[in-house]
Amino acid sequence: MPPRTSSRALLVLALVPPLVALLLLAGCPASSPQQTVSTRPIVVTSIYPLADWVRQTAGPAVEVYALLPPGASPHTFEPTPQDAERTAERFKPAPPVSRYGGMAVFFLAPNMLVFGIFVLFPMPLNFYYSGTGGTRLFPEDREWIGTGNYETIFDCQDFGDPNTCSQDHFWKAVRNTVTFVVFQVAGMVVLSLITALVLNQQIVARGFFRSVFFYPVLLSPVVVGLIWKWILQRDGLFNAALVNLGLERIVFFLNANWAVFWVIFISTWAQMGFYMLILLAGLQSIPAELYEAGSMDGTSQWQSFRHITMPLLMPTMLVVTVLAVIRAVQVFDQVWVLTGGGPGTATTYIVQYIYETGFAN
Repeated sequence: MPPRTSSRALLVLALVPPLVALLLLAGCPASSPQQTVSTRPIVVTSIYPLADWVRQTAGPAVEVYALLPPGASPHTFEPTPQDAERTAERFKPAPPVSRYGGMAVFFLAPNMLVFGIFVLFPMPLNFYYSGTGGTRLFPEDREWIGTGNYETIFDCQDFGDPNTCSQDHFWKAVRNTVTFVVFQVAGMVVLSLITALVLNQQIVARGFFRSVFFYPVLLSPVVVGLIWKWILQRDGLFNAALVNLGLERIVFFLNANWAVFWVIFISTWAQMGFYMLILLAGLQSIPAELYEAGSMDGTSQWQSFRHITMPLLMPTMLVVTVLAVIRAVQVFDQVWVLTGGGPGTATTYIVQYIYETGFAN
């Protein structure tokens, strides 16, 4: 069993990374030329050999200007070793002075402290907790079990079948999360790109449609989940429309396939406007001259899209994909309100598993 670590000591460790970053920031000079003050001395002399000698001795640490009065002949100068030592000592390069170092530390200090306590500090703490057992909160009260938790998680006969694992709920959540990320991100990026391409054209009420597609982004995920739950529940608006058409009700949230479909669809509907706006900005940054030059060469719309639009839009597409993947992995609140992770574990994702394991169970 390793030595007991007090919670106070762990709290002190949380403050070390941000304080070190602040100290390094305070000691680093500003990188912008506008934020530094030049301290190089200036030497003005009418002795040309002296000017050349100072340049060779002091190098770039000093600015030397040699002036020769009109009609005068250059003087001569023969330096001694003592002159060389004094000149080299006099023109030592001075470090640049930062104007805004203290102000930057002042404004960054609160954020760095919060970042250190809630982001940097939990990383090593969680790693330590993974080697302990029990339900106690403080590390010194928990029993050290080494790699026992990892052995329990990876105790599987077939990783493709979560039912063969001792922690089947965990692996089902992982599988559901991977499935959700693949289909939701792919659909999100494709639909956002198509919408951005359409709204980038000269269409009627273009500003109105841009606002309509962006509006769901302004809603809280909990509000989105409650609205769609009211629409899709057994006695909801959707089933009421089916009954009026003479069709049977569909209980969506008792069927695993329907539940997964609606979770992906609603998440895409709620977030697509944000990524559409990013892609729209990327499309508008492409110079129109490129399309004009392509039309003069007889390129079709598909060729312009393939050889002009997509290559120049790829950096924006990468940003959209990365943001969408991060958001998809973190999905929780909307699904929790909509399905509660059911039916069964069909829509239980990794963040919900963490919540239930850490706070509910």
